[in-house]
Amino acid sequence: MINGAHLLLYSGDAEADRAFFRDVLGFRYVDDGGGWLIFALPPSEVAVHPLSGDPPVDYAGHEMLGAAFFLMCDDLPAEIKSLEAKGVGCAAIEKQPWGTSTTIKLPSGGRIGLYQPTHQTPLGLGSMQNFGALQ
Repeated sequence: MINGAHLLLYSGDAEADRAFFRDVLGFRYVDDGGGWLIFALPPSEVAVHPLSGDPPVDYAGHEMLGAAFFLMCDDLPAEIKSLEAKGVGCAAIEKQPWGTSTTIKLPSGGRIGLYQPTHQTPLGLGSMQNFGALQ
């Protein structure tokens, strides 16, 4: 039985970005040894988008799907204000067909997305015990 998902983010400065997730975003974590932090994520969803020419990721000799990581919130302007108070810069807000979005610059220079969805979301539909039966 599938009981969770594990997301990998590749960073040019993993230690600094781990500190960002721990200290700025306040995500709960475990230390798997040697400072290798694994973070609990908020409730999540996954959407499958068509490939637009981007090459797949190679992992252990296998082509994996590429991914973009977005955090979700209920009030994007308030979340941006909260991040700015912690010294975190965000890009300008953009209106999308699926919500309003920005990106957050991580200490490594990489970016993750942050958005307030206007689309339907499966969050809150039920527990992992019956997630396969949700429709």
